[in-house]
Amino acid sequence: MKAFTALLGLLLAALLGGRGSADTGTRNDINPALLYWQAFALLPDYNSQGYLFTNEWRGRALDEQFNTLIQPYDSRFKLLEQAAAQKAPCDWGYDLTQGPELLLPGLAKVKHYAQAARLRARWHLENGRPEAARDELLAAFALARQTSRGDVLIGSLVQIASESILISAIAENWFRFTPETLKQLVDGIDAGPARGLVAECVATERTSFRDWLTRKVEGFQAASGSEAEALEKTRVLLHSIMTGGEAPEGPNAPTPEGVLESAGNTTAGVLRQLKELDALYDEANALMKAPFAQFQPGIKAFNEKIAQHPNQLVRVFFPAFEKCRLKEFMIEEKLAMLHAAVASRQSGAAGLAGVPDPVMQQPFEFRRFVFNGVDRGFELRSKAPIYEWPSALIFVEKDGPAFNLDGPSVGKPVK
Repeated sequence: MKAFTALLGLLLAALLGGRGSADTGTRNDINPALLYWQAFALLPDYNSQGYLFTNEWRGRALDEQFNTLIQPYDSRFKLLEQAAAQKAPCDWGYDLTQGPELLLPGLAKVKHYAQAARLRARWHLENGRPEAARDELLAAFALARQTSRGDVLIGSLVQIASESILISAIAENWFRFTPETLKQLVDGIDAGPARGLVAECVATERTSFRDWLTRKVEGFQAASGSEAEALEKTRVLLHSIMTGGEAPEGPNAPTPEGVLESAGNTTAGVLRQLKELDALYDEANALMKAPFAQFQPGIKAFNEKIAQHPNQLVRVFFPAFEKCRLKEFMIEEKLAMLHAAVASRQSGAAGLAGVPDPVMQQPFEFRRFVFNGVDRGFELRSKAPIYEWPSALIFVEKDGPAFNLDGPSVGKPVK
């Protein structure tokens, strides 16, 4: 029987050719997105999982209902792990020619899996399964990174949000991981898919908005019986993309009527104004690649130019870039803090000094963290003025009442 099984394995490997893994014979040439969509389809309705995702579990025992709800994710994470093992590029099949009409139903599911991985990490660790915690966290990290494929800006933001959740999962379970497993985690993150960058999304934003709207207006010109008809179709379209969602708000916010008026109330004027956006996209692309010291003055001047620009379409398409780049600086620091914490655990002060702050280009500040009079762990802090609150991350070395690990309320009790 064993000989037959071995022979069958050889035959399968021969049939698969280069498509199979040498050690298991399983396929590794599948588009990961196909496996992710399968995992998304298996997710229950989010509202039915409210007990898992709306309760604060830090500092609280995992009860029987938690165990009942978290266990079915076993098969779902197997799909995520299978996807992470694929060698083929991840192609979500986005049709960017649809512009702002493009639907991205998978993005909320990505964040759901990051939250589930955070909960399951503790569940696995408390039940003696550190390897499972490690593998699922790495699979969720891979999914987060693959979310940015396609260079869609909202996908990049979901990547950042999911990475932040997963880093927090490691930091809050710091005392439950062995040094060896922590090293495997950071090595696995480094070996996984590359991070998608905000700068890579600028060209897609141009394609999905500026180019899309240009094609639409040109189509109205060609298909309408008069300029008045084409102009009205353009006004209706502008209204649909300038209301709700991320549309600019406030007393001076651009309006469809204002856009058309500044364009001379002609479709040819709208097309001329769309062409004017090209130089700003080029400038935004350079800014998104700039280091923090250059980004700060550069984005201030860029924002002033946008606010004063006579072309109202500028204020429709460009407000989001600063927020996105700041979030990117934040997650780059948080990832570096994780690496620095692991290096510190291995090599002490020398290890900490060997992983500099990517924003400030100097070592992170290390300090013990005391909560309610009890030493609960340590904090790494940057001097980077990314936000009004400190750039810091706390690593928990002793269980107890929950506090915020980072963000505006870092070190304060969880409410």
